[in-house]
Amino acid sequence: MDVLTSEVLISMEDQIRSSKISLKFANTGKKSSVSDFLFEYKSVLAKFVNILWDMDKIPSLLPSEITKQIDTWLSARAVQACGKQASGIVRGCKKKQSQANYIINKLNKEGQFKQARKLRAIYDKKIAGKPDIDRIEAELDARFVVIELNSKNSFDGWMTLTSLGKKIKLELPFKLHKHINKMLENGSLKTGIRLSETAATLMFESPEPIEVKTGKTVGIDIGQKTTLSVSDGQKIDVDCHGHTYQSICKKLARRKKGSVGFKKADTHRTNYLHWCVNKFELNGIRKVNLEKIRNLRKGKHNSRSLGHWNYAELFDVLKGKLQESGVQINEVNPTYTSQRCSKCGWTRKGNRKLKQFKCDKCGFVADADLNASINLSLDLPAISKEKRLSQINRTGFYWLETSQELTVPDVQKVA
Repeated sequence: MDVLTSEVLISMEDQIRSSKISLKFANTGKKSSVSDFLFEYKSVLAKFVNILWDMDKIPSLLPSEITKQIDTWLSARAVQACGKQASGIVRGCKKKQSQANYIINKLNKEGQFKQARKLRAIYDKKIAGKPDIDRIEAELDARFVVIELNSKNSFDGWMTLTSLGKKIKLELPFKLHKHINKMLENGSLKTGIRLSETAATLMFESPEPIEVKTGKTVGIDIGQKTTLSVSDGQKIDVDCHGHTYQSICKKLARRKKGSVGFKKADTHRTNYLHWCVNKFELNGIRKVNLEKIRNLRKGKHNSRSLGHWNYAELFDVLKGKLQESGVQINEVNPTYTSQRCSKCGWTRKGNRKLKQFKCDKCGFVADADLNASINLSLDLPAISKEKRLSQINRTGFYWLETSQELTVPDVQKVA
């Protein structure tokens, strides 16, 4: 199964979406040429990053004084494109560093030294230093790429790459898939691509979707065993091959990073996440409340399986579908939502035991994930940090909606 990934980059008027096509249909010689080009491209990219890193003012288009410093067989156009990409990477990295330093200094001035130290530790681990370009894909615009669809042979289209250097001209065949066909129906294909050794990412421009004005609000609880548990009763976990997110993460944990087996399992995980999101039915839904998960594994001893639970990727795919459909998205703090009774509002840590929820006040019994998703769908008032630190959930408390009437969807009880 090929990887079908999509991203959403929202602009003021139009949406720019992307979808990958596999390069597996190209012959060995063409694949080798792509690999050689990308190796040289990344080498030049790294040189540009080193040059630009120490500059105070970084131009978006590099002047000839800089590009002439690079010794490469890439064409002048390819060097220029590489320099533009390096400039964007360095400017983006320095902007993140500047923002992080500003917040750290602000926290220190306000006397919040503990929070400042925590943020500094995150900064030193993830942001400080030059950007890592190992996984960067080459960004090629219309000067390098011509895409032809509706091929008369067994392939759906051809992608021609020129002006790369050494008079290289590559004609790469590809086949379309459901996601690309949907993008072509709803928008127009742009000329630029992002190129890796195994795939090319095509860009599509589509009009801003019409926002859904009527319908219900649902909450979604996200987990490993039940990937998506929706408050309206939708439950998405086992695929047609018997796989769950948990079983795939366990498979990843058994593989050695960088091996062929690990890459296949990683692809399987991505495909599974897309399958889950595609199974989510949006008819009659106006707004979705999602768990706002941050630093899930921070400060905890976790199994190798949980270490491969990529909730950020799942959120990206899910948000992409919601934004494409015009459904509103609201991120909700999930604290105590799994411990609250969706029937009476009694909240206590002892209410939830693994996959079963049983309220020790009213005796209500339900699937724990479904109960949590219902709580996420409700208009519950925020719980202050002071109350969370006091661990009020150990003794228990009533957590009711902000509205006058407590309205809770019907839930099918389970034995």
